[in-house]
Amino acid sequence: MDAQKLKAKRSERRRNRVRKPIYGTPARPRLSVFRSNLHISAQLIDDLNGVTLAAATSSGKASGLKHGGNVAAATEVGKKLAAAATGKGITAAAFDRGAYRFHGRVAALARAATEAGLVCTSLDAPVHKEKPAATAPEKKPAKEAKPKGEGKPKGDAPKKDKK
Repeated sequence: MDAQKLKAKRSERRRNRVRKPIYGTPARPRLSVFRSNLHISAQLIDDLNGVTLAAATSSGKASGLKHGGNVAAATEVGKKLAAAATGKGITAAAFDRGAYRFHGRVAALARAATEAGLVCTSLDAPVHKEKPAATAPEKKPAKEAKPKGEGKPKGDAPKKDKK
């Protein structure tokens, strides 16, 4: 089977496994995320009625983003989605990451939406530590070198004759 087909099958199985326990209702819709190489989009879905309640994306002129495939764009999309949701009276959502890891752009979108008022994830979820500012690396102290000639004595012990 083609490698791309295998990859798509694995992705579909992962997506189904993640989405199985998540169900959107009008009070607590499902926040579904789609991530491509160039853009990211999210929508609030009411599975009970089969309706999309609110959506936000990084593509198009209306987004106002120069690049849509980075963490900054995902953060803006999360904020826009939360604003649209609170305008419709939605304060909580069930986060559906699909086949993507909760990492990078997907995590940034979820955290931004939660900070903007749409509770969909815990803010105390693990966050990568930021790298310290670029400073000169500290040099390790050099080991004290032993003076040459010190060490095991040579030639003092009698040598054994080979027979």
